[in-house]
Amino acid sequence: MGTIVMKSKGILRKLSHEEIVIRQVKKAESPRLPLCVVLNNIRSLHNVGTIFRTADGAGVEKIWLCGITGYPPQGGIAKTALGAEEHVPWEYREDILVLVKELKKNGYQIVLLEQMQGSVSHDVFKAKAPVCLVIGNEVEGIAENLQSLSDAAIEIDMDGIKNSLNVSVAFGIAVYQLRGQLKNRFFK
Repeated sequence: MGTIVMKSKGILRKLSHEEIVIRQVKKAESPRLPLCVVLNNIRSLHNVGTIFRTADGAGVEKIWLCGITGYPPQGGIAKTALGAEEHVPWEYREDILVLVKELKKNGYQIVLLEQMQGSVSHDVFKAKAPVCLVIGNEVEGIAENLQSLSDAAIEIDMDGIKNSLNVSVAFGIAVYQLRGQLKNRFFK
């Protein structure tokens, strides 16, 4: 993967694997953010695994897997999650509507990652913790029956001819934007 470099006394030095592992173990012991993710009807196990890995890096407190979304230990998830599925708390729920109503009752701000009338750009949205980020199907997006339960919808501006990104890529952009806001408020 990428090279991590440290600047010490004006010189850049790549961290050793051992130094990276020690640093990550310390970080893994810190509390997770007040941010959960709901994956609804995600078809690709590759996308699910990638989302697990990204959620782990972002400090997500829990992943909820709903509908047809695959869940560990189904093949394909571990290949891209690289063990993150063993570290990020997760739970499968068949009925997303029941789950989202529970989360809303527990004070979560329900935020859809979807291009829709009234959505705002991910980089101007102001989160109110705790946050639940809902990710929909790769083709159909967020189910219409979820829209009335949401508090907000965010989208990622697209300048090219394609109107969307891969679901796991879009998730990565959105979750790190939310992470930045929440981390600044809760872990100064």
